Amino acid sequence: EVQLQASGGGLVQAGGSLRISCQASGFTFDRYVIGWFRQAPGKEREGILCIRSRDTSTYSVQDRFIISSDSARNTVYLQMNRLKPEDTAVYYCAANTAGCSAAEGLYTYWGQGTLVTVSS
Repeated sequence: EVQLQASGGGLVQAGGSLRISCQASGFTFDRYVIGWFRQAPGKEREGILCIRSRDTSTYSVQDRFIISSDSARNTVYLQMNRLKPEDTAVYYCAANTAGCSAAEGLYTYWGQGTLVTVSS
């Protein structure tokens, strides 16, 4: 059974940090790209970062969100720093073989999401 298990969400104060995880099972992890998306209340889902599962580098956006992959654990992480109330959202991970992209339609598998709430 294919599964993408997102975990690690929770309540954090503004300015704090949180690391969420996406653990994959049931498919050949190394062949896939894993992307992180989020959906804030009342807004459309948006892409954040993506990474090839075998990639040992890290990538960041705004120097606040950093994605990394641990292929030995079939897990991709999203480190979130200097969090803001507007980062409050359900965070989803997804997998595709087409390549790194923010286009949701390219992603074959989706996790159930983990809620991150940032208080002011």
